[in-house]
Amino acid sequence: MYNDASNKPSRRDFVKQSSLLAGGLIAAPLFGAANYFSGSDDVIKVALVGCGGRGTGAAMQALLSKQNVKLVAMADAFRDNLDSCYKELTTDDGSDTAMAGVIKRIDVPEERKFTGFDGYQKAIPFADVVILTTPPGFRPIHFEEAIKQGKHVFMEKPVATDPAGIQKVLATAAIAKEKKLNVVVGLQRHYQNSYRELYKRKDLIGEITSAQAWWNNDGVWVRPRKYNQTEMEYQMRNWYYFNWLCGDHITEQHIHNIDVINWFKDAYPVKAQGMGGRQVRKGKDHGEIFDHHYVEFTYADGSILNSQCRHIPGTMSKVDELLVGTKGKIYCGAANITDASGKVMYHFDTKGEPNPYQTEHDELFAAIAKGEYKFADTENGAKSTMTSILGRMATYSGQVVDWNKAINSGIDIQPKIYNWDALPPIVPNADGYYPIAIPGITKYV
Repeated sequence: MYNDASNKPSRRDFVKQSSLLAGGLIAAPLFGAANYFSGSDDVIKVALVGCGGRGTGAAMQALLSKQNVKLVAMADAFRDNLDSCYKELTTDDGSDTAMAGVIKRIDVPEERKFTGFDGYQKAIPFADVVILTTPPGFRPIHFEEAIKQGKHVFMEKPVATDPAGIQKVLATAAIAKEKKLNVVVGLQRHYQNSYRELYKRKDLIGEITSAQAWWNNDGVWVRPRKYNQTEMEYQMRNWYYFNWLCGDHITEQHIHNIDVINWFKDAYPVKAQGMGGRQVRKGKDHGEIFDHHYVEFTYADGSILNSQCRHIPGTMSKVDELLVGTKGKIYCGAANITDASGKVMYHFDTKGEPNPYQTEHDELFAAIAKGEYKFADTENGAKSTMTSILGRMATYSGQVVDWNKAINSGIDIQPKIYNWDALPPIVPNADGYYPIAIPGITKYV
């Protein structure tokens, strides 16, 4: 459902880059006996659920892996999204030699293209692996269905938008482990060589005492309301601005940076407090979300993560992480580790570094092809998502929010009915504006 043309590279650029990263093997014949997947004819069948820009990219990355992968089913709430995605994946203008190999791996006839809120239930049975790339509000129910049907999963971050969704994902994760189903969550820093090498050497800086994380940039697309749209369709089309679908940009985007700190800390915060609001992005089409958040996350050992994310044009842009220890610092973006005096103790050369978005698919499909159970990303994905939700609850309320109380609060912001004519959880007033959280008045737990 994510369908932002401005946020995705051209197919030519994407295929050219990814085919090089995959070793150029996509143009080779499909694997037969050399593939160790135990499925029918050694083909790893994939269903794509969510056919927007991210879904298109994820499907392409799966098809560019070295295994015998075939896209066999697609689902999206909107037919135009599905058609656009299918066209993007199957059109060869002759400029990319790798594209012909990708197209050979696509077998999605009309009868395996599904739309509407229940389309995912119809697509999943055809696959061995399900790619979940809808807006994150749907992730808990889609993940639950995929695991129920015994499928391996790649799902984009975040994995939920409220505490109730987090609990559902964690419960489903336990079932996935019992079934030995591989699950990769699209927190791609875990699959990026520079971050992996920094993590291995984190002891060089001693005990981590504080950290900083940033996701500051101009913001993303807006989709104005169109004539005759129901409120549900409008919010689904303009999903980034509604918490039940997106979770606010602290959850949808800044989760990447927050997750890096959790990873290096090997821990999750116990409480959060912060501030935020709508300074610039406050029109009718901007729904209910804030355009800036600043959160102080506290871990059990007393260390602090100062986290900031901002969507305001013309301001400083920065997407990065910094960890401060008793003996030095880790500069994640620069791939440097320095001592207390600033002397570089370790540097990772990022030149030619593989694309982590491709690596996460390469490693997932390689494990599945060999019949290995290697990936159980869900628990971390859920808890890092919960960290971002904790931050949102803190900025919206202006209160100190406790992790245990928040995650066990049962707060559920999803619709009771998924139907085009049903009312979403939040609706505009007579003037077309949506209710906004007010720190000091808005309460959670």
